[in-house]
Amino acid sequence: QVNPQYEGTFVFPNDFPALQPDAPEPGDSDHPLFRAAAARGVCKVMCFHPWSDLTLPLMSLVEIRAVIDAWAELEDELGASYPWVQIFENKGAMMGCSNPHPHCQVWASSFLPNEACLEDRTQRQHLSQHGVPMLLEYAEQEARRKERLVVENEDWIVVVPYWATWPYQTLLLPRRHVCHLQDLRDGERDSLASIMKRLLIKYDNLFEISFPYSMGWHGAPTGPYLEEDCGHWQLHAHYYPPLLRSATVRKFMVGYEMLAQAQRDLTPEQAAERLRNLPEVHYKQRSK
Repeated sequence: QVNPQYEGTFVFPNDFPALQPDAPEPGDSDHPLFRAAAARGVCKVMCFHPWSDLTLPLMSLVEIRAVIDAWAELEDELGASYPWVQIFENKGAMMGCSNPHPHCQVWASSFLPNEACLEDRTQRQHLSQHGVPMLLEYAEQEARRKERLVVENEDWIVVVPYWATWPYQTLLLPRRHVCHLQDLRDGERDSLASIMKRLLIKYDNLFEISFPYSMGWHGAPTGPYLEEDCGHWQLHAHYYPPLLRSATVRKFMVGYEMLAQAQRDLTPEQAAERLRNLPEVHYKQRSK
């Protein structure tokens, strides 16, 4: 199939979806150690821009805002029936991206994935014990301490999280209690476009390359969970870049990391300071 001519964001079904809406039920298991269940859902692809060489940090704020609006629309649409909508971007061949055209994917599933279950449990527990959403309190603490702060504006904060394991891992958080992308106000969407651009320019400027990463949005579960109280959730985005010391030297999670526990090559404070001090003019756009 050939895509139609498009001038902004363009969403289409994934040609090789990992999830199908009509996946069959597996047969009954004959042992509790060998259990299976149907994983149903839909997989979509979103092209950010018709230009194949224009990544998010090089797009205008208006164009990034269009991407944010499309994300919110997809979460609203797919989340009406599916419990989890995972928006994620794999950027760069180092992160397994097989198509260089700047794009992201959106997978809606009939179940809560492992990471979602873990975040749901820990956030629910924190609210029960402390009376405040965990990531709302965390953002307030990081904004006050500033040790791991990378960029901030009136509505958003980006930090290298206290628990970071990847060298330049960041966490993007709203300052207001928000559960879903579609709940963002108009001004918050504009300021989100701004802070995303600032962060991604810093990433590119770190080693003066188109910086690879995997990122994704986590919000409160949807579908049947929309009828429940999910006030323990706070919307946030994770950025996981693989690079460590240069444009070619990456961090490998091997050996002790795989078998015991992740090891830090530099502290979150060191990583945040280096990112924070980088210029916010893209290296490709600096005056000669």
